[in-house]
Amino acid sequence: MAMSTGNERGGLTNEPNVTPMIDVLLVLLIIFMIVVPMSRKAIDIQLPDPTPQTTPQPPPPDQIVLEVLPGGQFAVNKQPVTKAQLGAKLQEIFAPRPEKIIFIKGDSTVKYQDVIQAMDVARGAGVKVIGVPPKEPAKP
Repeated sequence: MAMSTGNERGGLTNEPNVTPMIDVLLVLLIIFMIVVPMSRKAIDIQLPDPTPQTTPQPPPPDQIVLEVLPGGQFAVNKQPVTKAQLGAKLQEIFAPRPEKIIFIKGDSTVKYQDVIQAMDVARGAGVKVIGVPPKEPAKP
C-alpha cells in the first residue's frame, strides 16, 4: 500500500497500490488464454438423417424370417410353406450358412404353442440363435 503524507489538511491518507494486482491479473489472463484452447476436445458424432423413410424396408436377404400364420401355415421370407415341408426347407436354407440365425414372427391370432413348435423345428434344422422382431406399430 502506498501512503501520501503531503496533504493540505495535514492528515495521512491510505491509497491502495493496484499495480501489483493488475500485474497478477494480466499474468492469469495470459495463462488462461493459452490453456483453454489446448484443453478442448473434439467429439465425432453421427447425426440421424433429417428425412427418415416412412415405409418399413423388407429384411435384407441374409436374414431369415419365419412367420407363423393361422391354420397351421408358415411362411419363410414371405414364401408359404406347409408344416410338413418346414423342417426340410429350413435345413436347406441353413446348411450352407455359417451364421444360423432366424427371426420368428407370430400372428396375433395363433396359439403360443404353435410358435414354440416352430421354434423346435428351427432348432432341429440347425438354427443356433432365434430372435423375435420388434412389434410393428398399429396402423390407423
